[in-house]
This record gives sequence, C-alpha cells and structure tokens, in this order.
Amino acid sequence: MKNKSSNKSLYKASKAKNDEFYTRLVDIENELKHYKDQFRGKVIYCNCDDPFESNFFKYFAANFNANALGLKKLITTSYNKSPIAGRQLPLFEVEGLKSIKPKDAEPYKIEINEVTDINSDGAINLADVEQLLRHDKNTTTPLMGNGDFRSEECIEPLKEADIVVTNPPFSLFREYVAQLIEYKKKFLIIGNDNALTYKEIFRLIKQNKIWSGYNKVKEFYKPDGSTQKFGNVGWFTNLDVQKRHQKLILYKSYNPSEYPKYDNFDAIEVSKVSEIPKDYDGAMGVPITFLDKYNPEQFEIIGMSSGNIVGEYFLGGIHVIKGKMKYARVIIKKIK
Repeated sequence: MKNKSSNKSLYKASKAKNDEFYTRLVDIENELKHYKDQFRGKVIYCNCDDPFESNFFKYFAANFNANALGLKKLITTSYNKSPIAGRQLPLFEVEGLKSIKPKDAEPYKIEINEVTDINSDGAINLADVEQLLRHDKNTTTPLMGNGDFRSEECIEPLKEADIVVTNPPFSLFREYVAQLIEYKKKFLIIGNDNALTYKEIFRLIKQNKIWSGYNKVKEFYKPDGSTQKFGNVGWFTNLDVQKRHQKLILYKSYNPSEYPKYDNFDAIEVSKVSEIPKDYDGAMGVPITFLDKYNPEQFEIIGMSSGNIVGEYFLGGIHVIKGKMKYARVIIKKIK
C-alpha cells in the first residue's frame, strides 16, 4: 500500500507538471561512486540544476580534482521558472560560508575548469570553489533565456559535454532522453520506473541504448523544505554498469502447472523474476523489475505488454490468463 501511495503521488505530480523534486546528496553519492573511473578526464554537464543550490553541483565541485574524480570541466545551468529559485538555502550557506548566489532568480551558467587551494588551508574543497566563483567572473555567466534544457544556449554546452548527470523534469522525461540520444551523449539521470513502459524508452532499452543504474531514489526534497517519498524512482544510464555483466542465477525447473500460458500470446507467465525457469527456452512474460537485473548476454528482450500500447515491440496490450488480465510484462527469451 505504501508503494501504491508513493506511485500515485508521482503520477499526480507528473500530470500537474509539478517536477520540483530535489535530489539528496546521499543518494547522489551512493550512485555516482560506481562510475568514478568513467568520469575521469570528462566534461560533466548538469543542465537541470541551479549551480548555487544543486547537490549535483556540490558533489562534482567538491570532487573535481585528480585525487577524487579528476574532471576536465564541470558545467551547470539553472532554470528560472523553478519555484525553488531564490528561496532554498544556498549550498555555500549550508557549508557555513557566506552566500554568493545572485539576489535575483535569473538563470546562470557556471563553468569550472580547475579547482585549486585558493584559501591556502591545505585542502581543496567547497570553500575554494566559493572563492573561485566569487573572484573569477569568467566562471559565472547569466543566460539570455530561461535556462530550459531545450534552448539553444543550453544545447551548446551539451554539445561540448561528455557525460550529462542530473534529475530532469519527470513530465519531460521522454523529450529529455530523446535529446541525449540525438546528440549521442553518455548520461546518468533520475526517472520513475514507469518510464520503462513508455514506447520511446522501451525501444531504447531493447536496443541496449539505455538501462538501469544501481540504486533507487526513495526520498526527495520539495521546494517548501519538506520531503517526498517514492517507491518507484531510480537511475537510468548508458554508462557501463557491472551488474549488466552478472548472470541471473536460475534455480527453478519448468512445470506447466506453475507457469501457465497466456490466452492471447505464446509465452508463459513468470510472476517473479527470481522464478524464471532454468530449463525453458520459449518466450516468458516477467515483471518490469526484471530490467534491473537484465544481462543482454543471458536474455533477449522480445517486447512488452502494457496497457493499450501497440506497435513496434509492444505486443497488443495486456496479456490474459484464463480471461484475467496481468500487469505489464516484459517478454524475454534465454539466449542459448
């Protein structure tokens, strides 16, 4: 019931275009630690983040140097329609430092090419970033438009970037991913699990152009300072993820009485990912949670049954067993 309530909240937020959920630093750290070697020497772009308030900016700025991530450049841009703009406690103030965020809520772009021990305290941290932004006017540039990721002045740094990392608006997730694919970018972004059933996203999953990251993101900050919990939000990426190379251990044997066939499609129903039979070579319908454990060397994705969606890879709506409809299923086969 808790997950249903959380998912319902996310659905309402999406329908209302209420996309203002802000990622906790602990969730960023827990996921991004798996990709440190892939970040080294790269230009990182956070194009949905107020650089003065974003925990994505905080993470990358604090870990910019060679002894941490070893980034080539960090770019962030903000969006001035955000209800949080100008009202959230700035990161540097949280750190006990004087705020340097401009008093207005206009969108800004920040570019950092190097972080040194500016204050000579023997450590390189956010205190040095604060000094850099305060004294080097070339790092902060006001944007002419509103900072929308689709605007030309936000697309220009996208072209330069190697990897995009952010929490994009839930309601624009399809459009956001399409842009990343169009510009052939590596990315690590947050989205809700229901996106797996979007035909535009599922097509990319089947083509091995996008897959799940390591963790779920169960709690976000809201503009009013409160928190919002969800049960179906996680990371999406096209960076290498080690679990995609790990084979799912199969232990159950096929028994027709335990694995009924669908009335309207030649495949068996497997209600739990852990119960995929080890000795069945035909098509199987599995829960969408399978995609968190998907190894493309072990399984082939044939398609999906979901709602009334039809077309490429979508197999004519929800599958039925003895007249009873099942939840959305990913249709898979084992690779021999």
